Amino acid sequence: MKQASADTGKIARSAGTVGFAVMCSRVLGLIREQVFAFFFGAGYAYDSFVVAFRIPNLLRDLFGEGALSAAFVAVFSDYNATRDKEQTWRLANNVLVFFALFLSLLTLLGIYFSEEIVLLLVKGEFEQEPGKVALTSLLTMIMFPFLILISLSAVVMGALNSKGRFFVPAMASSFFNLGSIIGGLGFAYLFHRMGQPAIAGMAVGTLIGGILQLGCQLPLLHKVGFRFRPVLDLRDPGLHRVLMLMVPAVIGLSATQLNIFVNTNFASSCEQGSVSWLQYAFRLMQLPIGLFGVALSMASLPLISRYAARKEYAELKEAFVSSLVMGFCLSIPAACGLWILAEPIVAVLFGHGSFGGTDVLRTAEAVRFYSLGLFAYAAVKITAPVFYALGDTKYPVFGSFIGVGVNLLLVVSLIDALSYRATALSLSGAMACNFLFLFVVLYRKLAGLSLAYVGKGLLKILMAAGLMSLSVAGLARLFEAGLNGALLLQIGSLLLCIVGGMLVYGGLLYALRMEELEALLGKVMARVKG
Repeated sequence: MKQASADTGKIARSAGTVGFAVMCSRVLGLIREQVFAFFFGAGYAYDSFVVAFRIPNLLRDLFGEGALSAAFVAVFSDYNATRDKEQTWRLANNVLVFFALFLSLLTLLGIYFSEEIVLLLVKGEFEQEPGKVALTSLLTMIMFPFLILISLSAVVMGALNSKGRFFVPAMASSFFNLGSIIGGLGFAYLFHRMGQPAIAGMAVGTLIGGILQLGCQLPLLHKVGFRFRPVLDLRDPGLHRVLMLMVPAVIGLSATQLNIFVNTNFASSCEQGSVSWLQYAFRLMQLPIGLFGVALSMASLPLISRYAARKEYAELKEAFVSSLVMGFCLSIPAACGLWILAEPIVAVLFGHGSFGGTDVLRTAEAVRFYSLGLFAYAAVKITAPVFYALGDTKYPVFGSFIGVGVNLLLVVSLIDALSYRATALSLSGAMACNFLFLFVVLYRKLAGLSLAYVGKGLLKILMAAGLMSLSVAGLARLFEAGLNGALLLQIGSLLLCIVGGMLVYGGLLYALRMEELEALLGKVMARVKG
């Protein structure tokens, strides 16, 4: 596994850079949710916002961190390696113009049919609450143009990643969160003074954030050689390749969002606040998913795409295996920590203002059930794009169908017994089945992967995570009074539990000579010395 060692270093360096930027974004995302929790709590207004944002956000995840980004990176990387600069940038211009026009039409349709779309999503208590559907429809109309901004941002991000620029694209979503928070609060205050729903101001903030997310990347895109030319060539073979990869990839990468879309319908039939509790919990989960799944995927995809273009399949397999083990190394202990410390984490992050004690308990329960699938969320983010690099997208489609089927089976079976918790558990089960299917297919497609390398790494991770869990549980009991005390005491006690667990886990993996951990530590030390 000499090549794997080299690839681990490359991916660790890129993932470290991306990971820091993604961490900033996810932290700001949590702050954004804290703003919502403090001013709106969990209930009427925030339930409406969550459902309204879910509609363009479903398409955003498909086009942003999903199908469009993965397909464009695969084709653009090939052009970058085999074509001249003029052809490469012409492809980027053509893709930008095509999707700007296509998504503008889609947005207009979404605005016109906003109420009908909302009614497809909700039922039960949500639909029967006076004025709630009308408010949700208004918020949907305001936020739908966000889809255009975020999708164009994905194309720009893909071009920059293929040019080896990771930090600014990964930081772009931080600008989105800043715009959402500052602009949203400003317009919420203004709308409130005008006698309009304050939550509509937060919807306007979402659009401001989208503008900033796209705009902050454009100077760097210009610096690496891009010049905008209004090109629209529907016969361009490069555009055809992007579309051919993307159409099935829309399904292949959409298992999580399709299931969330379905689960929103089930959650809306439960008690008021259920949609909000699940959203706050899933937002908390976005921090480790972003750090371990999205960051590793963004860092490894250009490398894997180059190996695929050159038909260097041995190197491709080793790069993938290294990325996967690194994902397990980070996501499994995070899941254990979230299960044990769910309540104090939710209390510290959200338990203020309009967000009461019952909201803390209900959100923590959702966090625990989501955490069961954290390893799968990260692993799918790493595994699915490999198929796109290989030009084979049918298997992610099959994996998606399997995930949707498992999700429906679990949520229908468990919704009466577990209420809204069933939707979190069913989504975790769906992602786990999706990942296992994709891994088995990739193993056969590539005529084997180094199962010994994966198994050895996984065994070390599970041993270290198990002992870490015992230590964190012990620390939580030791600091129980602090975790239930005043806010500063809660924060201090929680940090002691988290840092203690990290030291135990890291120390055990270091003693077990975990290669991925050594690569990450080497990168950190190099930065410190530099």
